[in-house]
Amino acid sequence: MEYQKLTPRQIDFLTERGCKAEDWSTVWTSDPESLKYIRNVRFSGEVKFGRFNAVFTLPGGLKKHSGLREATLHNVTVGDNSLVENITDYIANYNIGNDCYIENADLIYTDGPCRFGNGVEVCVMNETGGREVKIYDRLSAQTAYIIAMYRHHPETVAKLNEMIEAYAASQESERGTIGNKVTIRNAKFISGVKIGDGATITGASRLHNGSINSNLIAPVVIGHGVIADDFIIESGSKVEDNTTLTRCFVGQCCILGHAYSASDSLFFSNCQGENGEACAIFAGPFTVTHHKSTLLIAGMFSFMNAGSGSNQSNHMYKLGPIHQGTLERGAKTASDSYILWPSRIGAFSLVMGRHVTHSDTTYLPFSYLIEQQNTTYLVPGVNLRSVGTIRDAQKWPKRDNRKDPDRLDCINYNLLSPFTIQKMMKGIKLLKNLQYSSGELSDIYSYHSTKIRNSSLRNGIRYYETAITKFLGNSIIKRLENLPAGASDEEMRKMLRPSVNIGTGLWVDICGLIAPKTEIDALLETIAAGKETLGSIADKFQAMHRNYYEYEWTWAYDKYGEFFGYPLETITKAQVTDIVKRWKDAVVGLDRELYEDAKKEFNLASMTGFGADGTKEDKEMDFSEVRGVFESNSFVTAVLEHIRVKEALGNEIIGRLNS
Repeated sequence: MEYQKLTPRQIDFLTERGCKAEDWSTVWTSDPESLKYIRNVRFSGEVKFGRFNAVFTLPGGLKKHSGLREATLHNVTVGDNSLVENITDYIANYNIGNDCYIENADLIYTDGPCRFGNGVEVCVMNETGGREVKIYDRLSAQTAYIIAMYRHHPETVAKLNEMIEAYAASQESERGTIGNKVTIRNAKFISGVKIGDGATITGASRLHNGSINSNLIAPVVIGHGVIADDFIIESGSKVEDNTTLTRCFVGQCCILGHAYSASDSLFFSNCQGENGEACAIFAGPFTVTHHKSTLLIAGMFSFMNAGSGSNQSNHMYKLGPIHQGTLERGAKTASDSYILWPSRIGAFSLVMGRHVTHSDTTYLPFSYLIEQQNTTYLVPGVNLRSVGTIRDAQKWPKRDNRKDPDRLDCINYNLLSPFTIQKMMKGIKLLKNLQYSSGELSDIYSYHSTKIRNSSLRNGIRYYETAITKFLGNSIIKRLENLPAGASDEEMRKMLRPSVNIGTGLWVDICGLIAPKTEIDALLETIAAGKETLGSIADKFQAMHRNYYEYEWTWAYDKYGEFFGYPLETITKAQVTDIVKRWKDAVVGLDRELYEDAKKEFNLASMTGFGADGTKEDKEMDFSEVRGVFESNSFVTAVLEHIRVKEALGNEIIGRLNS
């Protein structure tokens, strides 16, 4: 944009309109015709402004013309068609974009070199330090996980910190930025904050040293009473209603509100925090807490829902808050649950009651942890037949609100994957070993500070075997979906051969990304060797995410001989037919258990409180009006349809194999 100095006549015109300047020679305009939209402005330092031709239409229909009115500007550039009005104190050292609406703000400034939140150290997981993560504009859940959790790879962590520090230094500036189409109304104090395109800031109390990485596709909203210090907020997120953040990273499409309070915490895609508190937590994708009495502290969570009154403690002895814990993906806490760290809860498990015995159930996923008389009882695998678990798995993809095409986090939604299936395989061996060592007739078995009842142990083995059959059956059916009728055994085996040799061995969940550990280890080595950049690291995580199903099949390929006794290198169509039949029985059997579990939601006990002041018939009618009829419930009909489809698919595959 070309600017020109003001002429003496233009200076007189502005002076007559109540404007002042310490030095009029440092005031520049690109459109002298727009000077009529400037009134009662004090100019200090170098100030440049564009044309003012636009009119803003506010809620309710009020119209305001763009321009500069009732403000003090020091070293400020204002783009075209923006409005800056009623600035109580001043705006200093800022570049303001086009089409911005800034009104009734107290103070907006950048003072000296500022990195806008980049490079701030967040003491995640451990308040006393040791797992610090330096935040920056493009931090992903996967990069943060490596920095926080792979401290046993010090060279890798050091290289990542060097790269982040270099990026933070590149962002250093003595001038802040307010992008295009930004709205700032009734904000009190904004200091050293970079504000992206399309952001809306309404009534914020204090924003200091941070970046609001908004864009026009996925704008950021900052609401009333928000206080944020040393922070970064990514695209599509909302932080509102007296939320307080101190040294926090807020990922894409998060929602924090209703006076939520967080310090030294990382929140990644689609997290929600309302009413409660967070301290030093690593909140992976879809970590949700809604309740005023809930405290999450010094833990790692993902795909997690915290019940009312959930709490953890990281003070076990007297050396301070040095303990940490992990709830693996999909784990939940019931109301008034308590866990004494250190503990590790297996994937997709439910925690009920108070637990002070440092449980480690990582190899027994999909379990219940129940407290009875100060003792932790473990019910392995029972969550596989829970309606809630299936409903969660269905809702997460639908609740991914990221509209920004540039998605920072890799998120795999699969309930059954090599990550969980490998744990179930170990879990079966573990439970059978307990059974062998303590005797099949024992009433209670002990495992890692928990107790397992005899019936729970036997059912757990059955649930895990069913889930493994379902997963491996799904995989082979998918591989053979295009098998022509009449194909030979050798032609079938050729279709089954993996297309890549990546995927064997241990799999890990890198905070949403499910990947072979061999690939993660290889990336760690190249990072430590100085062969990667922040951009290339993100690209490699994305490549692992894209290739998940190819890697998954390579892993599964080796398991058929181990689990079914049919190595795929020599498998016959008759043996595949047997696998498909067992798969069909597993899928249909599990669905029928889900159906029975759903039916509990419609029994007479669930109708308590319905049909106020009426008869039993009134109660049933009121219940059906509010909750619907069991047979027509959307989840129930989906389960029945799933049974029908899977039975038909199994029969169709068997028919093709035997044609």
